[in-house]
Amino acid sequence: MHIKINLIIYVVIIILGVISIYYITSNNRAEEKMINLIGLTKEQAEKYANDHNMKLSIEESYSDQDINTVIKQSIKEGTILDDNQELDIVVSKGLISNDELTKYNVNELGRIPVMMYHGIHDKTNDETNYIGGNVDKDGYQRTAEAFRTDLEFYYKQGYRMIRLNDYVDGKIDVELGYSPIILTFDDGLANNIKVTGVDENGEIEIDPNSAIGILEEFKKKYPNYHVTATFFVNETLFNQSEYNDRILNWLIEHGYDIGNHSATHADFTKINYNESIEEIGRVYQLLDEKIPNKYVPIVALPFGSPYDSAHANFPAILKGEYQSINYETKATLRVGWESDYSPFSTSFNPQFIKRIRAYDNNGIDFDIKMNFDRLTDTRFISDGDIDTITIPSTLINELNNPCDLTVRQY
Repeated sequence: MHIKINLIIYVVIIILGVISIYYITSNNRAEEKMINLIGLTKEQAEKYANDHNMKLSIEESYSDQDINTVIKQSIKEGTILDDNQELDIVVSKGLISNDELTKYNVNELGRIPVMMYHGIHDKTNDETNYIGGNVDKDGYQRTAEAFRTDLEFYYKQGYRMIRLNDYVDGKIDVELGYSPIILTFDDGLANNIKVTGVDENGEIEIDPNSAIGILEEFKKKYPNYHVTATFFVNETLFNQSEYNDRILNWLIEHGYDIGNHSATHADFTKINYNESIEEIGRVYQLLDEKIPNKYVPIVALPFGSPYDSAHANFPAILKGEYQSINYETKATLRVGWESDYSPFSTSFNPQFIKRIRAYDNNGIDFDIKMNFDRLTDTRFISDGDIDTITIPSTLINELNNPCDLTVRQY
């Protein structure tokens, strides 16, 4: 009897020991954090990934770092690691040769298209009464079919999306030989991200033919393609009171940005200075309450007003105090007609950025076709290195380098 009891106790102890070891191991694993791989060799990164049971993907890119050195990693240092975590790294191929730069016509002082959209309507092109994919006479509203066509066009023409905020800051992270493009949407229309309900997990369900539905579809079609856009809202946000808060957070979590379009879509040429402060301040205050420190301090000027940065109300758009907040706007966007300058150009003015109206007009009046035809020989073409500005030596007098990046001429 005693032997049987002792055996049972022994078995229980073993089981408890195994359980304890499991939990200790699990806790240790849960507390393990990602290290900084930048500067290590590819082989060191491979060993780290293997030791931590990670799925490693390696790309190569030209840079001014030593050959075979890790220059980028997808998991931020300090992130708690999970089992079978996917890790992407970029390894340096060393400096690109002048022959390669010439082959790709690299020019980081070229022009950059900032596309201006408003509404995306669940229609085909033949369901409208206007040219191409225009839903309205002036082409501010676009069909879902046309928007899909636009995205494919940009992609096949060698344009790669970057964040508007990064453009303003001179952070052009685009692979060698490709060109940056920025997408913006004004007015916070419901068809930008139309919510059709909430699933069993509490996640919003999005109409696949709204702007975000189409962008997310494009993201799945080209998984290595960075898809992003900036949405400029009035105080009604996305005109879906039941879902507005969820929408804001969903957009931020999925790589999109939110900016300021004034509280009531004001015409700044028809109001006074104090009213201008209120128009801008109210939206900043609203965003500060709902997504603090997660929105971009950029204003898309309604109607493009006040049309001239010398206007008396323009300083109120850039800086002011409204109730509980002090705001400072880093950039404004015009209702424009053409591409704007590289952020490294002496002609670049972040406080008054031009945009291209995304519409069809048979290749005239600065429609999409006309603008991209004009960009054929003037576009920004990347060297693939976010920390280097590469330009033809003939353009050196046009260079502005406020971030003190490495400059290469060829």
